Amino acid sequence: MTYHPKSEFMAVMMQRGFLADCTDYQGLDEALSKGVIPAYIGFDATAKSLHVGSLIQIMMLRWLQKTGHKPITLMGGGTTKVGDPSFRVDERPLLTDAQIDNNIAGIKRVFESYISYDDGPTGALMLNNAEWLDNLNYLEFLRDIGRHFSVNRMLSFESVKSRIDREQSLSFLEFNYMILQAYDFLELNRRYGCLFQMGGSDQWGNIVNGIDLTRRVLDHEIYGLTSQLLTTSDGKKMGKSLNGAIWLNADMLSPYEFWQFWRNTTDADTGRFLKLYTELPIDECNRLGALAGADINSAKIILANAVTTLLHGAAAAEAAEATSRAVFEKGGIGDDLPTLTLSAEDVGDGISIVQLLVKSGLANTGKEAKRLIAEDGAKLNDAPLTDAGLVLQLADLTEPIKLSKGKKKHTLVQVR
Repeated sequence: MTYHPKSEFMAVMMQRGFLADCTDYQGLDEALSKGVIPAYIGFDATAKSLHVGSLIQIMMLRWLQKTGHKPITLMGGGTTKVGDPSFRVDERPLLTDAQIDNNIAGIKRVFESYISYDDGPTGALMLNNAEWLDNLNYLEFLRDIGRHFSVNRMLSFESVKSRIDREQSLSFLEFNYMILQAYDFLELNRRYGCLFQMGGSDQWGNIVNGIDLTRRVLDHEIYGLTSQLLTTSDGKKMGKSLNGAIWLNADMLSPYEFWQFWRNTTDADTGRFLKLYTELPIDECNRLGALAGADINSAKIILANAVTTLLHGAAAAEAAEATSRAVFEKGGIGDDLPTLTLSAEDVGDGISIVQLLVKSGLANTGKEAKRLIAEDGAKLNDAPLTDAGLVLQLADLTEPIKLSKGKKKHTLVQVR
């Protein structure tokens, strides 16, 4: 689609590659060009941290504020009790209120690195949809809100239809999710003048439902905008690695490991990720992304430093780069590597190298650790590990040792 936006926000979304779709490009663009507009993205509290897959939405909220508008981060304290069925093959496990509150407390910490919460015109709001969902009267809600929803239409949405086509169970609880998310949009418009909702492209149906409901109940014109659902150039879902989710909270994934994830970006993704996850000028992103051969590695370090600085701060990015250089260029240990700390009791009369590989997370099982050693994939202090029967005594651990899996995964082991 060829559209030349008037507003800075819409221009950023299109030029940097965020935009997947919009319910009304021109209408939203006109509204954005006239004054400060509140917009929201919802985040369900299914874990103690968001992962990298949510970072594209967080960056959209950051750009919204940087271009003169008001971001709303909506915590799903209410909707998490139901669970979004979108494109899932099974029902999410139900969480207790205490688990949800604990998860929200963990998730909130990330946003303060990206957007500013203050009393100014563009100061962000942190809200929780439990505020209006927890005390709904069921019969009143059915009568006042439920009557605006056609079951036929709800069944036609791809997120629901795909589950039914595969003959996989969809509970009535989950079926209600899209009504509750639509109601969120209505309430945010009514209470805070929120004019549009953003989300991943898998949320298109839920967003359109909220727009239709708000038009029917309040007769207000509101909008929806979705981002690309990101996959890497090799087709993998963004946010996952061989070792699990790339969490945003430092207590669930160290800044070094986060930095290393971006440093290991494939050549083909580097320019695109620079546009989406950093604030470098577009021309510079294009220049860096076009580098070839060994030169592209410098672009990946710039990417890793910029993304890590936004989330964890400049000092953490510098420490991660220094550790990486120590580990990869000088064969050293580095100060910021993931660390396994053992007690003297843990070591006892000796601890096997296989146990240490498992405890450090470099191998999932003892069998995998032995195979790693047999295939020359493990190192101890940069020397190949060849003996799967090796047992370390307390005296061998008076200084930290470095265990390595391949060239890119390292852990320090120390006794305290």
